[in-house]
Amino acid sequence: MNKNLIGLTGGIATGKSTVANYLATAYNLPILDADIYARDAVSIGSPILSQIAEKYGKDIILNDGNLNRAKLGEIIFNHLEERHWVENIIHPYVRNCFDKAINESFANTLILVIPLLFEANLENLVNEIWVVSCSEQQQQQRLIERNHLTLEQAAARINSQLPITEKIARADVNLDNSSTLELLLQQIDIVVKNLS
Repeated sequence: MNKNLIGLTGGIATGKSTVANYLATAYNLPILDADIYARDAVSIGSPILSQIAEKYGKDIILNDGNLNRAKLGEIIFNHLEERHWVENIIHPYVRNCFDKAINESFANTLILVIPLLFEANLENLVNEIWVVSCSEQQQQQRLIERNHLTLEQAAARINSQLPITEKIARADVNLDNSSTLELLLQQIDIVVKNLS
């Protein structure tokens, strides 16, 4: 059976989760989420977490054994080569999780939420790409409010990804999330109706 694998991507804080949640609740579409797999990759006692601790020292681990995400974020969003090192050990794990989940699913259509779809070269995992977009100012504002970041921290995270204009140019569908939630959901409805 040929599955319809839709890659849902976009910039940080553009609204990917909102779109994924709506697709799951309104259309019952199964969601496979790269962020969940990435969190699992660095779960307590995992080999990848051990590698990270070996490289950055014990301070990168919290007292409860979890990864200190804020500390790792400071390292990887300010040093490109460190970000590449971390991504190179996490991305293969995430890809394996996707492969396994796709093979085990009986659904015709699957939504793969992959924030770094282009950056991690995972386009060949999917046969259609939907990008969720908004203006950079909106991204910054949402990031600052959601993650309690400074303007500089928000900018560093946005700049660590491909520009949203480039993602839009490489996608099959652009879901514009710069207006109201109602307008975003209307766009999703139209796109889903066109799914074969």
